Amino acid sequence: MALATPPSFAPTTQTVLPLAKRYERGTCIETHSHEWGQLLHAISGLMWVDTPSSALLVPPQRAVWLPPGVPHGIRVVNPLQMRNLYLAPMWASTVGKRLAVLEVSPLLRELVVRRVQLDDVAQAGYAQALDNLLVMELRAAPPGGLQVPMPEAGDRRLLAVCRAVMAQPAQHLSFEQHAAEAGASTRTLARLFQAELGIGFVQWRRQVQLALAVAQRLQGIAVGRIARDLGYEPGSFSEMFRNALGAPPSAFGPNACPIP
Repeated sequence: MALATPPSFAPTTQTVLPLAKRYERGTCIETHSHEWGQLLHAISGLMWVDTPSSALLVPPQRAVWLPPGVPHGIRVVNPLQMRNLYLAPMWASTVGKRLAVLEVSPLLRELVVRRVQLDDVAQAGYAQALDNLLVMELRAAPPGGLQVPMPEAGDRRLLAVCRAVMAQPAQHLSFEQHAAEAGASTRTLARLFQAELGIGFVQWRRQVQLALAVAQRLQGIAVGRIARDLGYEPGSFSEMFRNALGAPPSAFGPNACPIP
């Protein structure tokens, strides 16, 4: 896996700093934090954003709001075209003080893209107007789900299994195989899942699969292909999906309603 250095910024009087970056599949950005708030968004690609208590799966239809000081790392699932905004602490406090996954409306997406394109010196007044509107849109953006609990205590065996499942969420590897690869007995690993995550391995892996399935449906990937990639028959996958989320996978296409 390729490693990338977290971005850093020189002192500035600006209230919003835009950033455009491209990351290849398999890139890992180590855990870090910023003094500014961050809107983490990609116009294409798929990424896991690791935070102290959860992993967030982020397709282009979603963004992550990170208040100042929140530790986070990124693992790139598919090539990313990143379009991020960093908000000065005073502005960040008006957006929100809690980490959140947000739905990205067409208007919010275009505002972010346009803001990243701007020459701040040449178009300072226009940039300020966009910044005002951006903050209003961020405050109005509904939550977007796709969150998976992660172990906070950091047991290396449990964390290794969680990351292995996220890298390969299909049902082809058994619990026993994951335990052996992590160097733990199945009894110990089962106890760790219950103690640190409050659910068993099967239920936790299903949350990863559901997050991935929703993200892929939002990108227009066919239900049958998603089911096969995750090791399900299409019928049993659709039943599991409906039971968990209250709607069939077909309800989560590119123009879907908000995730409940």
